[in-house]
Amino acid sequence: MSSKDLQIMIVAGEASGDLHAAKLVHELRVAANERVRFFGAAGPLMREAGVEAVLQSDDLAIVGVLEIATALPLFLRAFKSLKKAARERKPDVAVLVDFPDFNLKLAKALKKQGTRVVYYISPQLWAWRSYRVRAIKKYVDLMITILPFEKDWYETMGVTNVEYVGSPLAKEVHATRSKRQFCSDHKIDDSKPLVALLPGSRHKEIVRILPVMLESAAKMADQIADIQFVMPLASERALPDVQRILRQVENKSGIPKDLFIVTGETFDALNASDVAAVTSGTATLETAIIGTPMAIVYRSSSLNYGLLRPLISVEHFGLVNLIAGERVAKELIQHDFTAETLSQELIRLLEPKVNIEMREKLEQTIEKLGKGGASKRAATAIMKMIGQSD
Repeated sequence: MSSKDLQIMIVAGEASGDLHAAKLVHELRVAANERVRFFGAAGPLMREAGVEAVLQSDDLAIVGVLEIATALPLFLRAFKSLKKAARERKPDVAVLVDFPDFNLKLAKALKKQGTRVVYYISPQLWAWRSYRVRAIKKYVDLMITILPFEKDWYETMGVTNVEYVGSPLAKEVHATRSKRQFCSDHKIDDSKPLVALLPGSRHKEIVRILPVMLESAAKMADQIADIQFVMPLASERALPDVQRILRQVENKSGIPKDLFIVTGETFDALNASDVAAVTSGTATLETAIIGTPMAIVYRSSSLNYGLLRPLISVEHFGLVNLIAGERVAKELIQHDFTAETLSQELIRLLEPKVNIEMREKLEQTIEKLGKGGASKRAATAIMKMIGQSD
């Protein structure tokens, strides 16, 4: 590596951050004409993209106040390793991707060591913990946002070093097979209604959300004789949790006979489905981009919800509703999320007129995300900030 090569530290801590960071790494390589070396906290996709892993971030994804507290020793070790690597290697810039509970603290430490800091994918400060904007002002040299309303929000808070690049999902989320092909591959009858169940990817989400989804599916099967269900899992890591819960529910109240589980085929499964029950998070945006009518669900522990709910200042939980500025998809959160309420809403969404109307609203909402190319625009903004482009 010559003296003109760039050193870029990049840190992501969850599966979605790993995906977006890997795409950004590719675009930064192009922008730097390959004269760049990456290191940091890297998931599997980042490592595949050539990021040297000071630590592997696969196990850093934690949800909830209590879960974070129990993982504190792991976080402290990761924090010290990254600070040490930045101090020794003196990167031209550190790019922190999402993961605010960890990355905002890291931004402070890196800035104090003299490292320039870019934050890619803004924390949802407009929803809760808006006080964190003070840390953004002090420790972040450039904030790169992906949602259309975020730049204006930051400006109202006195933060001007903000670049809106659009959503990296805008043109990257798409099905690879037709409904007929997907159904044929999995022995699903494409002439019968198909409902997608997305219980989340984290252990705590699956444990709290999947049993209610399965109970709801059973209620729907009692009312609609030919209904089918598909459960697309992002990876096989979730399979043990899912299989254990399926055994528990089957022994307790039974599960629908036409339930298909697929792995790594989420977009195709959503495209083939008439409606979906989706755990709140990035998956709601992906479902909207595919265009499948959905109900948004979420349940946390009573303690976590009691602690966090007073801090949430937005009207909507679901990203698709926030972008739309209205309640396009019904939200069933915490106590409102029951087998009865979910089954009623999904049956309503199966009505042809209602289904068509939501598909049209989802299409209008997704137009606000931009026309693709977010990763490239983010790379351009980073190179410009560090003086490597015009």
